[in-house]
Amino acid sequence: MGFSTEFNSVCKFKSEQELYELLEYGRGKMVKSGFRVFPTGQKVIAYTPGNEAIAIVRILASIAEINFQGEEVTEVEMELVRKLTEEESRIQTALAYEMFFGDRK
Repeated sequence: MGFSTEFNSVCKFKSEQELYELLEYGRGKMVKSGFRVFPTGQKVIAYTPGNEAIAIVRILASIAEINFQGEEVTEVEMELVRKLTEEESRIQTALAYEMFFGDRK
């Protein structure tokens, strides 16, 4: 049992529904497996489940707990700052692939 630190510039959604709620309503949350530390109060780039940069969000809260099934989970609440332009998305996606999502050597 331990905490895993997320990259300070990455907030990757695993669920299309969680991403849709953020983009549609301007606020949302996502649930990640394991105990993780997200930078509360900081703006980060949000990524789709397909690793495409889509928006800038502000992390409002990060709550790590053991749920009723005994699993370690972290719930992250956030607000939409703004969607990225097509060019910003293309550049951020390429950089993130090189830095985080691409082949590890």
